[in-house]
Amino acid sequence: MTAIASRPTTWDENWASRAVCRSSSAADDLFAKGAAQQTAKAICQKCPVVAECLADALDNRTEYGVWGGMTERERRALLRRRPEVRSWAQLFRLARQQDSERAS
Repeated sequence: MTAIASRPTTWDENWASRAVCRSSSAADDLFAKGAAQQTAKAICQKCPVVAECLADALDNRTEYGVWGGMTERERRALLRRRPEVRSWAQLFRLARQQDSERAS
């Protein structure tokens, strides 16, 4: 079983400097095709800033690679399902804040 990094309670605007893939030789693996993308998604499971990464990819309509634990196809599907979302970062930030408040 893979350990999941503890998730921060505050939103990290400088998330890229803390991303697991930044200091990993696996960064190139995040641009895999087909079934290899599932392996690439495992890198994200260990990342403490996975939500920030995903929000950035969704807000910027990043087309290629695995970002925030989602493939480009998964991100496109999410964007189609939730066209009313103007800022994924704001949505995720609010959800994190509410989770933190419930936990305390």
